[in-house]
Amino acid sequence: MDSGEEYAEGVPCWVDAMLPDVAGGKRFYGELFGWTFDEGEGAGERMSTGEGSGPERGRYVQAYLDGAPVAALAPKSDGRMPTVWTVYLATPDAAALGERVKAAGGSMIREARPVGPFGTTGLAADPEGAVFGLWQAGTHRGFGRRGQPGAYCWTEVYARDKRLVDPFYEGVLGYGGFDLDIDGVDFRTWSPAGAEPSPGTAIGGRSLVPGAGGARGQVRTPAEMPAHFLVYFQVSDTDAAAATVTRLGGRVQEPPDDTPYGRTAVLMDNQGAVFAVLQG
Repeated sequence: MDSGEEYAEGVPCWVDAMLPDVAGGKRFYGELFGWTFDEGEGAGERMSTGEGSGPERGRYVQAYLDGAPVAALAPKSDGRMPTVWTVYLATPDAAALGERVKAAGGSMIREARPVGPFGTTGLAADPEGAVFGLWQAGTHRGFGRRGQPGAYCWTEVYARDKRLVDPFYEGVLGYGGFDLDIDGVDFRTWSPAGAEPSPGTAIGGRSLVPGAGGARGQVRTPAEMPAHFLVYFQVSDTDAAAATVTRLGGRVQEPPDDTPYGRTAVLMDNQGAVFAVLQG
């Protein structure tokens, strides 16, 4: 299985959700995004999140959109683990990136380790504890589709102290930053190393949680919310997606809202995993 695309270091290349009920997740996301899933002995069935998140040997259900890989659903092996979507950042050397993470004040929740022929994965946390994955591609390159309805399109980290977090990501991954003020929210987009920093080259961004300088939806988001990543999927109709999530037993955390970059909503699936949608 090979999406045929190479990703520069730091570019989001994969996402997966760790769920207590993978079969239920297949029903939910299959109806919401039109995904189909591995059945039988495909590569996705031979991969699993193991102790936390990231492809490992075992049960790991890969999601497809029009025949191309777009995400995966993984079973929680321990009920104490979070029900969460995780974004993976591409790297040519996961072990070396893990060392840079630690040297810059972050931590490795799980050190880099190979996953058969698929690649090498690790699970990291920034200095405030926001968790993200590392992915060094082997046969599994990452997204086969992105930036279209039903596929991944964006990610952002919600931080408390930008003076701590911005230098971490920009130093460890070489991101170029571009500051924006969106309806009074202090927001910074990140572009890959070597690209001219601008919203047009951005692959992700940093916002602030409530009490740390403002954040979109801060009235509805608890002030004690820890630092975290939010994964976005593109949809053709944000309001319809929010209605479908509610009908399927999920919740709308932040209702549809127009932004300079499109109509968005923050949603929770029927098992507690939070994600966002962007109309495009």
